[in-house]
Amino acid sequence: MHYQGDVFRPPSEAKSILLQVTTGCSHNKCTFCGMYKNSRFSIKDDDIIMEDIEYASRHFQRQKRLFICDGDALILPQKRLLHILNAIREQLPWVERVGIYANTKSIRLKSDEDLQKLRDAGLKIAYMGLESGDDVTLEHICKGSNAQRMVEMGKRLRSAGMLLSVTVLLGIAGKKRSHVHAVETGRVLSAIDPEYVGALSLMLSQGTDLYSSYEKGLFELLEPMEMLEELAVMITHTDLSGGYFHANHASNYLPIKARLPEEKEKTLQLIHSALQGKVGLKAEQYRSF
Repeated sequence: MHYQGDVFRPPSEAKSILLQVTTGCSHNKCTFCGMYKNSRFSIKDDDIIMEDIEYASRHFQRQKRLFICDGDALILPQKRLLHILNAIREQLPWVERVGIYANTKSIRLKSDEDLQKLRDAGLKIAYMGLESGDDVTLEHICKGSNAQRMVEMGKRLRSAGMLLSVTVLLGIAGKKRSHVHAVETGRVLSAIDPEYVGALSLMLSQGTDLYSSYEKGLFELLEPMEMLEELAVMITHTDLSGGYFHANHASNYLPIKARLPEEKEKTLQLIHSALQGKVGLKAEQYRSF
């Protein structure tokens, strides 16, 4: 497989075939993210992509899932993306699910018919970074979108029949807007109603604008217990019709995997027990991106 630079994928795609069709991220302006700071966005040549698919057909016959990398592969022109999906279906017929990262910009470039055609061609799950439902926080982190647009684009993916996994970031609003961030994020998650929510805890990355703000005293990082309090408020205000709320990423202090609404109260009780010191938290040295 031909990989350029670091390749990133969601935790749930750990055992998937990783097919890199773009390098970097088309937005690449988020203040907290350092993943693609040294990677220029580009679309790889079709010849290389097809070679990688052919290579996967010979060497990855046990993997049932494939993830299209990198940061914003959905931004590919419709014709090219369909060509790739059709090649995957023809040469890797055992692959049951293809996933991709998506942001509001790339989703807006696709019509409802386009999204449906991508779903029919095998694109079954999209991962969208919401980070926060608070417009002030979204502006501060240079997300390039607002909460209403996040809701609209998330609903469009769901209407196309794709599974949707939405990522939120605990601590991203700092101390002053922590409560507002938690409430508004719960509200937006409820409006989108995705199948999966993944909550990560902020870990500052050197070289990012947010890290610089922290060093200058302009951003206050939440303490572990404050992160848990924020998580409790967020879950309290999140109403899903049957989705999973995960906070079991390596960055989190308290691993959580709950189906909402069935396990909502039990999960809140677990968090409150941790806040009371009855449940141990992950030590700082064992947290990672």
